[in-house]
Amino acid sequence: MMPSTLTRYFGMRFFNVVAGTFISLFVLILLLDFIELLRRHGEAKDVSALMVAQISLYRVPFITERIIPFTVLVGTMVCYLNLSRRLELVVARSAGISAWQFVKPAVVIALLVGILVTTVYNPISATFRERSEQLEAMLSGDNRNPLLSHSGFWLRQRNAEGQSIINARSSLQQGTELSDVSIFTLNDTDGYLGRIEAKRAVLHDGFWRLEDARVFIGEAVPTNHGSYDLKTNLTRAQVQESFATPETVPFWQLPTLIRLAEDSGLAAVGYRLQYYQLLVLPLYLAAMVLLAAAVSLRLFRFGGVQRMVLGGVAAGFLLYVLSKVAGDLSKASLLTPVVAATLPPFLGGVTGFVALLYQEDG
Repeated sequence: MMPSTLTRYFGMRFFNVVAGTFISLFVLILLLDFIELLRRHGEAKDVSALMVAQISLYRVPFITERIIPFTVLVGTMVCYLNLSRRLELVVARSAGISAWQFVKPAVVIALLVGILVTTVYNPISATFRERSEQLEAMLSGDNRNPLLSHSGFWLRQRNAEGQSIINARSSLQQGTELSDVSIFTLNDTDGYLGRIEAKRAVLHDGFWRLEDARVFIGEAVPTNHGSYDLKTNLTRAQVQESFATPETVPFWQLPTLIRLAEDSGLAAVGYRLQYYQLLVLPLYLAAMVLLAAAVSLRLFRFGGVQRMVLGGVAAGFLLYVLSKVAGDLSKASLLTPVVAATLPPFLGGVTGFVALLYQEDG
């Protein structure tokens, strides 16, 4: 058994390098996103650098969540290459400690990090992203009027009074809150009846509540309403299915959304895939540790380190491509969401395990 002091040492070295890599990437992405937002909104009135920085700070957690597996991969390689370069791994091996023993702390920490990312970081990043969209809508609200444009979000609904086509500039709360809304009312034969423009629309049970609405009906004079209710047969699950992408739904809300979508007869494959991918994320990070360890435990005096590092990066990239391909196959109903989510970490973990077994035991 490896002494507890040495276990803590290897574990802390791994954690510090991975955390440092993540913080460095976080700051870099934050600066790039801040510069891009300044360029995009620099000509708007009453735009402060502090508000732009706040929007970037809310956006970046969602972006960095996608690169956490690569952060673990790169951090693991840097950690073990430094230990090998400083001959610490040589000393550990000479004391009878195998590669499995000093890789074990990194695997355990990767599992714990994956659990924290799934249960804590993912809900925070989704909430912050929602807040960033609200702030950005406030920031650019006076720049252009999209009510008559063909951009934004589109939704069609039908009820006893006819049908309506809803166009919104932006969507919040997974589609249950819309801003800058244009609603075109039609009869049963798709004949045009009128138009409603509103600054904001909020979905309630059986109706949309429109705020600051202006109603156009035929040739009549437009009427203004502080609050106007439009009947709808759309449920919250149907609207969320139309507006909310699986990546924007917090982990703890995914089971409820899946159940609502399936009860409404809607496809929930994308949400199930996202849910299972978050569940297996700890195993995915552990697989990245095994892959990185397999290519970074080689002693420097044996040479070929650069080639093995490139092989590790290529293996991580192929694993990422595999996860995307498996996800697309799942959405096309060619793979079940469970298989699509577990296949990449399983293959990555087995590949890293076999490579380490070959290096260590021949």
